[in-house]
Amino acid sequence: MEQAIDRVMRTYGMIVNLTPADELVVREKVSRFLEQRSENDEQKLTIAGLRFVRELKI
Repeated sequence: MEQAIDRVMRTYGMIVNLTPADELVVREKVSRFLEQRSENDEQKLTIAGLRFVRELKI
């Protein structure tokens, strides 16, 4: 799951300019979101994480 979180953060960081503090908040939210998923496939977790962060209001 760590790889999926890292991929989400890298990709999202290319789209949105995050401060270091914002990055920590987003990473924590993505981690909690992905932990609740029953999915184990890294690719599917990454896609779900990217969909999730697009909905965040930072």
